[in-house]
Order: sequence, then C-alpha cells, then structure tokens
Amino acid sequence: MYFRKVGEKMSNLTKTIKLRIYVTPEQEMLFRQMTEQYRQACNFVSQYIFDNQFNMAYQSLNKKLYSDLRKLFGLKSQLAQSSIKTAISRYKTIKQQLFQNPYRYKDENGNWQRITKTLEWLWKPVLFRRPQADLVRNRDYSFVDDGQVLSINTLGKRTKCTFEGEHFSEYLDGSYDLGTAKLVELKGLWYLHIPVTKIVEDFQNEHVRHVVGIDRGLRFLTVSYDEQGKTEFVSGRKIATKRHKFQEVRKQLQSKGTKAAKRRLKAISGRENRWMSDMNHQISKTLVQKYGKDTLFVLEDLTGVSFEENNLSQNAKRNYDLRSWAFYQLEQFLTYKAHENRSEVLKVSARYTSQRCPKCGTIHKGSRDHHKHLYSCQCGYKSNDDRIGAMNIQLLGTMWISGDNNPRYERITTASE
Repeated sequence: MYFRKVGEKMSNLTKTIKLRIYVTPEQEMLFRQMTEQYRQACNFVSQYIFDNQFNMAYQSLNKKLYSDLRKLFGLKSQLAQSSIKTAISRYKTIKQQLFQNPYRYKDENGNWQRITKTLEWLWKPVLFRRPQADLVRNRDYSFVDDGQVLSINTLGKRTKCTFEGEHFSEYLDGSYDLGTAKLVELKGLWYLHIPVTKIVEDFQNEHVRHVVGIDRGLRFLTVSYDEQGKTEFVSGRKIATKRHKFQEVRKQLQSKGTKAAKRRLKAISGRENRWMSDMNHQISKTLVQKYGKDTLFVLEDLTGVSFEENNLSQNAKRNYDLRSWAFYQLEQFLTYKAHENRSEVLKVSARYTSQRCPKCGTIHKGSRDHHKHLYSCQCGYKSNDDRIGAMNIQLLGTMWISGDNNPRYERITTASE
C-alpha cells in the first residue's frame, strides 16, 4: 500500500523484473497452448483493426470481437480482453514510430518536402509472431504460499509453479504495484516479465546533501569525487583480464564452427553479459548506499566519446571487445537506484572535463600525461588524471544545483598559448 506524505513531491517509478518459471511437462503443454492461442487471437484483432480503418477504440472492439475471441480461440474472459488491448497497444506504438519518421522527397524545384506517415501507410496488418500471453494480476496470475509459489490461470485450469527471481520477495512487501505480466518462452525456458511500480519521493535541489562527480573509463570503471574532497576508485584491471579470457574462449569456439561450439558460444556470451550486469549492479548499489538520500550523482554524457587506448594493456589493444563496457547499463542502474532513494542522476557535457585544472580553471590538453596517468598544470597543481575528470564533473553538478541549467566549461587560453 502506498502513502503520499503531505507537502512532498512524489512520482511513479517502474521497472520490469524477470522470473524464471520451472514447469512440468503438463504445465509446459498448457503454457504452449495458451500462448499460441493468444498469439493467434492478437493477429485476429490486428486483422480487424487493419480492415476497419484502424479503429482502436477499446469499447467498440470489445463489443465486436469479444464473443469471437472466446469461441474461436478458447480464451477466458480476461485473456480475450487483454488480446484486444495488446493489439491496440502495438498499433499505437507503430503509429508513433511512423509519425517520427516522415516520408521525405525532393519536389520539382529540388526542394526537400516531407509527408507525415500515418497507419494508412501500412500495406498489411501487424503480425504477432512470437507466442505470448499477457496476464492480469490476481485474475490470470497470483502468488500464493507466502509468495513462494506462482499460480497461473491457463485455458484449461489454474496451475501452480515454482519460480526463481533475484530478490523477488521485496516486491511483495506491499510497497510495489505489480502490473500486467507477459508469459514467454525463450530457448525452452519459461519466463514471466512483470512491471513493478513504486511511488517514490522526488529529489529536490534545495534539499541536496551530497554532489558526487563520477568519471567512467576503462582503467578505472568509475572514479567518484564528492563535495568533501573524497575520491574513490573502482579498478578495471581485473575486469579487463576476465573479459580477455572470455574473448579467448570465444575465438577458440568460433574457429571450430561446429554446432556444439555455436551452442557453447551462445552460453558463453550469456554468462559474460550476466557477469557484466552483476558488476554494474554492485557498483551502482555501492554508490547509492554510501551517500544515501538527497544525493546528486553527476555523469558525463558519453555520447560519441571513444576511450583512449593508452588506458589498456597491449593485449587489450589488440582486442576491440575489451574496449567496450556496458556504461549505458551502469547509468540506467544508477539512475533507477538513485530515484528509489530520493536522489538524482544528472548528465553533463564531457567537454574539457579531462583537460581543465580544478584549481585555476585553465584548460590545456597538454597538461594530461596518459602514460603516467598524471595531470600537471602550469599553476603547479598535480593529481591523478582520472581524478581530475571526476572533480570537474562534480563542479558542474554544483553549478547545476546553483541554478545553471546547462553547466559546461569554456576554454580559457593563457598568454603562453
């Protein structure tokens, strides 16, 4: 149950969690039957929408199609209604995508013209290819036995399954609202994707307690610097070594080219992605727990930024894959955890953050020695070059708190330049 405190700004925070469902052969048969019939029902609704001038009014479609959906596909009441909503949602998504990508052409005078695309541009109805089923909480699915067992309503009967989900019990403590879930099969395994929503307190500038600048890179995955002058480094050395081992295994498997090798290759990639995801969870969780509520985490906008090869070993330089890390995922994890904790993540321009002296403000590219990982300003100030980045990023966050909506650094030249 949610409580809204008087005078506080609140907002909804939603994420999707994934449960692995363990099924018996009988349950697998029931799930396959339901998801296939649901897929066909969605295509039936899609065809009707396409044939009837893209009518997407739910009440109208429900009145026209409900009985047929129950009779033709054997769907229960809630599933029949959900199939209509699923088809409508897909068409609305495509409608928005078409609007965002207008048709462009040159007229007889050579001038570019544009025509807004609508659903009438579709040549055929939207097709649902993957078997699935959208299940409504407490109608189609529920949790019983103190949240240890999942109960799912199929076309034939309600059945109970065991499941596995990381820290799932916390989502059943009453502070989260569980939405309509999606039942899917992937590589012979069954999953339930559930959107969970929680009302959280909004971050407010006037109540900020900490401003933390975070520089992301490869030698150090993160370097954080706060308003008290404290710096913390998360080394990327061990991680680079482990990713190099993953890459060596991939090379060996790719050279074999057998079906068994390809299967193992997929398994290796999945294992590496899960490991990377776990690392990003740990890093983001540690930062949020360390600083607590009312913290502004400041990240540089990495769009278009390539990382220096100087920060890598000779082996890593020969390996393109090691020069990548899921920095966007780290940003997502940190943002979600910060919002859960009445904190915020701000992205700022990365321009000059690695070249600016935090003491005198001079911007000079030559002040940074990549080989020694040292920043030396002509004013006499010296520090670790990655720490310099975090310090400058932190200051941009302080400027934003002070009212600068677009904080950035401008180059200040000296008489010697």
